[in-house]
Amino acid sequence: MKNFVVAGLVLAFCSLPKPPSFAQDTTLTIRAIEGLKFDIPRFVVRPGTRVNLTLDNYDDMAHNLVVTLPNSRLRVVNTALALGDQAVKLNYVPRSPDVVAHTPVVEPGKSEKISFVLQNEGIYSYVCTYPGHGFVMYGAIYVTRRPAFVPALDKDPNVAANRKDDAGHAHHQPDHPYELKYPALYRTFMPESGPASIAVGLTPKESYCWDAGACRLRYAWTGGFIDQTDHWDGNGKKPTHIIGDIYFRDKGGFPFRFGTADRLPEVKFKGYRLINRYPEFWYTVNGVEVREMIKPLATGRGLVRQFKLGTVAGPVYFVCKPGDGVKYRPSVGKIQDGFVRLPAGTKSFTITMMAE
Repeated sequence: MKNFVVAGLVLAFCSLPKPPSFAQDTTLTIRAIEGLKFDIPRFVVRPGTRVNLTLDNYDDMAHNLVVTLPNSRLRVVNTALALGDQAVKLNYVPRSPDVVAHTPVVEPGKSEKISFVLQNEGIYSYVCTYPGHGFVMYGAIYVTRRPAFVPALDKDPNVAANRKDDAGHAHHQPDHPYELKYPALYRTFMPESGPASIAVGLTPKESYCWDAGACRLRYAWTGGFIDQTDHWDGNGKKPTHIIGDIYFRDKGGFPFRFGTADRLPEVKFKGYRLINRYPEFWYTVNGVEVREMIKPLATGRGLVRQFKLGTVAGPVYFVCKPGDGVKYRPSVGKIQDGFVRLPAGTKSFTITMMAE
């Protein structure tokens, strides 16, 4: 057990995958910051996604956030300017079919939450329609099944000019208690994950979130690593911010099945150790030891997941469900009906996940 970081034993029963008819959920926080800016210049979701969004106002003036249909941002902004005496009562939001959802006006230091579903593909906008703000304070929501075709940030005409920086995201530079060397790792409170989460920066641009409680990969993103400013300032009560665009979200639950493809296993997290700075996670599945290490693709967006298995009696299945943003390529076996059946006696294998 030398070199292992013992994280305790956590028992996790994983839920079955949701049928395709269920809406996907994305939860994120966007901050209004100094200089008439949103800290997140854009994000990408798939059609049918429910977005649970919080606007946190870190600025010293009031703001709102209005989600508009494709190609309607300027029309909504100009209509808001013409509201006259009704503007304050309406939170500077016109009654318009172009408006998908909106917050009220959020005062400095306050926050508001909204929830909405984006069914159709297109480039939606989010904009502050407070007088004088809407022409420079806005971002883009790409609703697409082909996230790889989203343009580079510095060439994106749908993002405000003051958000097109070299980092690909917010001008805010996160602080860290030490100089980051990649791969980098934090045990922290991550959005859309359990309380025992681990954020891993594989490179300055490639990162993922591992849920130690559930013993599985939750999501992966490109563009940067994490910003823990809110988490630290809030004494751990607020989640860490992701810097980048999420391209993979796990939809299949815990990936292994032993014996039959529809039987959920019993999972226990044992810890991890660092090998050349890459974490190798150690857990048991129905008492069988599993070790997993995740590395970035040599080129493009994606991950290579390397597994080592203990002795297994009977067949082993690995979940490769469609609809989570990646294409799967196993080193052994073939994908059938959303599962890879590993040949009997398999001791090690890789699953390559390539962004669609």
